[in-house]
Amino acid sequence: MTYAIEDAHRSAMSRYQFTCPECGQEIEVNESMREATLSHGCPVCTASVSQSDFVAEQQTEN
Repeated sequence: MTYAIEDAHRSAMSRYQFTCPECGQEIEVNESMREATLSHGCPVCTASVSQSDFVAEQQTEN
């Protein structure tokens, strides 16, 4: 049970660098923002985006 909680916490803390394929805007996003952007498009210009527009950032240990 502890592992499930740790995995959920790690997933919630995932960070991604998003670069819009249309307007070029770069934004650091978390997992929920990534999912919303995939569903609704770029938050700046509303262009459709794909998973390849996100790059996972290196996680640091606290």
